[in-house]
Amino acid sequence: MRNIIMTMWVTLDGFIAGPDGEMNWMGEINDEDNGPYQDQFVSAADTLLLGRTTYESFAGSWPHVPNSPDAPEGLKAYARKLNEMRKIVFSKTLRNAEWNNSTVRREIIPDEITQLKQEPGRNIIIYGSASLVQALASHNLIDRYQLLLYPIALGKGKPLFKDYTKLKLVNTITRSSGIVELHYQPNEQANAR
Repeated sequence: MRNIIMTMWVTLDGFIAGPDGEMNWMGEINDEDNGPYQDQFVSAADTLLLGRTTYESFAGSWPHVPNSPDAPEGLKAYARKLNEMRKIVFSKTLRNAEWNNSTVRREIIPDEITQLKQEPGRNIIIYGSASLVQALASHNLIDRYQLLLYPIALGKGKPLFKDYTKLKLVNTITRSSGIVELHYQPNEQANAR
């Protein structure tokens, strides 16, 4: 069975964005390990799940990167991988998905996600898309949470989790930038309370 793995940037105080959705705090840290991490994350997958906001952001930029004369070759290769992947967008308002290999689903149906996980292939990944992560987590459909913990506190903002969620730490990687990769699996016994 394939795994659903999510990755998300999070502050020390548990926020994924500022109160107005701002994420400029991520640019305050030069993280040379991020490129190799993202490439490895995408290379191990063949399907990308997205919410509408993340989809619109990605679809507005990644399809154009491989033809950009200013983009470094590593970024072009990464963009080609994203562009080739199967993409499933969950949105009640998006009419169609123009980005290569994209389809729109109006709602999350847990049995359909379980079927998707049983199909042959590599990992299924999620970048950002907090509401999608929250919905899938409520059905215990995420197999691994990879959080990139930034040594920054915002004081207020948008949290990743809105409901009780207990996770089991399975790996920690400290980067020279001060960012810590925290790899978790769901603690299904605790979450079934």
